[in-house]
Amino acid sequence: MSIKKKLKLLIKGYAKNHKTFRKFAKVINYKYKTAKYLKGIENIKTDKKLIYFNSFKGKNYSDSPRAIYEAMLKDERFEDYRFVWTFDNPEEYVFLNENKNTDVVKRLSEGEIRVIKTAGYWITNYRMLDFYIPKKDQVYVQCWHGTPLKRLGFDLRNSANAMNSDEEIYEKYVRDTERFKYFISPSKWATSKFISAWNMELYGKENCVIEEGYPRNDRLFTVSDSEIKNIKSKLNLNKIGNKKIILYAPTWRDNQYTKGVGYTYKTEVNFDLLQKEMGNDFIILFRAHYLVANEFDFKKYEGFIFDVSKYSDINDLYLVSDMLITDYSSVFFDYANLKRPIIYYMYDFEQYRDELRGFYLSLDELPGPIVKTEEELIAQVKHLTDNFVLDEKYITFGNKFNYLDDGNASERVIERIFFDEKDFD
Repeated sequence: MSIKKKLKLLIKGYAKNHKTFRKFAKVINYKYKTAKYLKGIENIKTDKKLIYFNSFKGKNYSDSPRAIYEAMLKDERFEDYRFVWTFDNPEEYVFLNENKNTDVVKRLSEGEIRVIKTAGYWITNYRMLDFYIPKKDQVYVQCWHGTPLKRLGFDLRNSANAMNSDEEIYEKYVRDTERFKYFISPSKWATSKFISAWNMELYGKENCVIEEGYPRNDRLFTVSDSEIKNIKSKLNLNKIGNKKIILYAPTWRDNQYTKGVGYTYKTEVNFDLLQKEMGNDFIILFRAHYLVANEFDFKKYEGFIFDVSKYSDINDLYLVSDMLITDYSSVFFDYANLKRPIIYYMYDFEQYRDELRGFYLSLDELPGPIVKTEEELIAQVKHLTDNFVLDEKYITFGNKFNYLDDGNASERVIERIFFDEKDFD
């Protein structure tokens, strides 16, 4: 490990336990990086036909930015536009260079910064780094990455995580609110939560919300049988026979952080028991949250558990699975579009509700059973496999949260961003 990296780790470790020092260091770092970024930017002309795309901070090619990009590729009105995607590992996505007018660059490189300073549009599903300040003629589109079950931003109370106090979390959201031109929402309910979490009314941004459905969910309505067959082939699921496929996608925990690694996740499932009780009839696709940095060793469960944490687009995993198991992740909102069984394994429910995040909606609204033990989990998996019914509760849930998802959200969002004159100053 280099001396520079060791020094950074020491500073981070000290900052974690010393709030005053951490706040001072963050202010100095923010001012330095902002000044460096803005130096000479007034001399850089904005290219309104250059579009910057990023998904989950460069971790993969997915979500609403992907859906919007792919819709634009098919739209003749964007024939002369240029598109740039940024990734942590751009060599894994060179296939995008085969698309018309598309380039791939490394995240946090000088190449990416040049694009960010020049592009007329920034389209991302996560907060842009604080020191990227858009010019007046640049349009920052905040797609976000899910309908929220757990509280966000200014709605958090006593929810400081391993690296940020409540106050520091609020500051991050303020900087985002001050910069974005549009914020994409899938429903009226979600819009109200986003406005509150980003404190949009205080900054006069409540009218920035584009409420047209989630572009990322379009594919759940338009995918073909041949595409699903290809997904199964990529995931090496061709030899599982008639076994049912369960997608297990838990979220991260604010209080699970390892120095020098990042947010980690401790699997609280007794997979030995699950394999014994379910191994003959089911396989599990395990999908860790994108913020989780640690690796998982499932070698002893080969053929039963498939680690798909690094698979780029979770939509593919939705499409090939027969059932979803999650906890507090927003994945179930999207998965509900498929009208398949959902189980909520909330083994740490009280702690999560009272100490970590808290929830926006009553858990009575969830379209599926909540379980807290492996025995309950196994029983519900077996029960829903043979007895799942799309009941009134499930239908009511869809009508409240997913009524705008219909396979055409990307087109509507594109129309609002690029061609709706009433949205321009």
